Amino acid sequence: MNRRMIALLGGVAAMAGTLAFAGTAEAASSTPCAAAAKACVQRSSNTAWLTDGAGHVTYGGVPITVGLAKYPTPLGTFHVQYKDIDHYSKQFNGPMPYSVFFTNTGVAFHQGSLKVKSHGCVHLSHAAAVTFYNSLHPGDVVQVVP
Repeated sequence: MNRRMIALLGGVAAMAGTLAFAGTAEAASSTPCAAAAKACVQRSSNTAWLTDGAGHVTYGGVPITVGLAKYPTPLGTFHVQYKDIDHYSKQFNGPMPYSVFFTNTGVAFHQGSLKVKSHGCVHLSHAAAVTFYNSLHPGDVVQVVP
């Protein structure tokens, strides 16, 4: 009887581990944005993702920083306007490498500090900025959620 009980409990534990793993994998493969968004930004978690435009994550979530309370990254659905690999902001007197602009007011994904908030842009690490720059194209949908 002990062997049967041990075998039964072992089977239950294995099933529970499988279910926990499946739930974790499922959570990692989705974003809080609409399926059509090729880039998703969640301000509250300081996380961004790239997707295939059908809701499947292709890259991320990666850590980001967003705009200061005084200059918030705008919420909504946007489209990539243009890209500039070596952009320099005259307004803020600073480099914005690997910029992908997605608003008509100058908000972009770009390489920047992950410790300092921006004037509305989405700061990415160097590696993430390169990936976002290479993956996004004019017209692609970008969604920013709370």
